Amino acid sequence: MNLPENKKIILFDGVCNLCDATVQELIRKDKNDVFRFAALQSQTGKEIVNYIGIDTSKTDSIILYEPGKAYHIKAEAAIEIAKNIGGIYFLLGVFSVFPNWMKNSVYDFVARNRYKWYGKKESCMMPTPELKAKFLE
Repeated sequence: MNLPENKKIILFDGVCNLCDATVQELIRKDKNDVFRFAALQSQTGKEIVNYIGIDTSKTDSIILYEPGKAYHIKAEAAIEIAKNIGGIYFLLGVFSVFPNWMKNSVYDFVARNRYKWYGKKESCMMPTPELKAKFLE
């Protein structure tokens, strides 16, 4: 795969309205240009998921991939992303002290209900020309 160097890749559910709104917010807050984005449904998203060996039937909403280093799923991914964004979001890092089963229980509850609460798109969003550089594919 031809992935950008020194960038963390956020894989997200491209048809989820909550995920889309979150990605838009992350783009606005990513002042240090840390992240790149790819929908899980995209070719790049599928290649990354296959490469790192994640079963998307168990994790289908967010993955943070640091090429050559690590990947994070579910609550751990959200916390790592928040820590990288900084500002008030950095405070979400305090949730790192809780065990994964506890964090992921809350995360899974929201993930299971995200379509019901926030809705679902028919297809992935198309980034504007200004945002296209932030997306892989």
